[in-house]
Amino acid sequence: MRVVLAEDSLLLREGLVRLLDEAGADVVAAVGDGPSLVAAGVEHHPDVAVVDVRMPPSFTDEGLRAALELRSKAPEIAVLVLSQYVEESYADDLLATGGGVGYLLKDRVSRLDDLIDALERVVAGGTVLDPEVVSALFSKRRRRDPLATLSPREREVLALMAEGRTNTAIGRQLVISQGAVEKHISSIFTKLGLPPSPDDHRRVMAVLAWLRS
Repeated sequence: MRVVLAEDSLLLREGLVRLLDEAGADVVAAVGDGPSLVAAGVEHHPDVAVVDVRMPPSFTDEGLRAALELRSKAPEIAVLVLSQYVEESYADDLLATGGGVGYLLKDRVSRLDDLIDALERVVAGGTVLDPEVVSALFSKRRRRDPLATLSPREREVLALMAEGRTNTAIGRQLVISQGAVEKHISSIFTKLGLPPSPDDHRRVMAVLAWLRS
């Protein structure tokens, strides 16, 4: 797995480089600001970019904006946001770029194996969200709730989908069969008006509807 890392703190950046190296990842570039991330991504074309949110010069949302720019130039590059903060601005826009996106909180990543697992999942096209990120984005209520027609069980299934769980993991969590999970997901897609399409990732679109509701 080839990785580009964007982290403004020198100590954290070097620490992550060593940890990823130990885990067998190939860190092809480690940079400290948004423009350098975009340039490194375009130059090295990694499997995944690991991005902090707050970087120079304003330390607000430069990382998210750089990740969006990188995805616009190379949408096949996965992005894992790794931050101390849940920054709502641009987070929806990044998630809307499709699969291969994750957002984890640094303080809640307690094991290297968990980080590597998250990287592998986004590289494979999945979506990985920390539950606190899901909760924070979910709190951004919209006037119209597109999920009003979902049953309580369907809402539980969709919430677990938003955390990046597989159908098998959802079934295990809710103690239902995988077939039942698939039926719930199919019903969710129908109720949210998400027909099969070669141009859209329905699972990601459903999660976005959940986060925006």
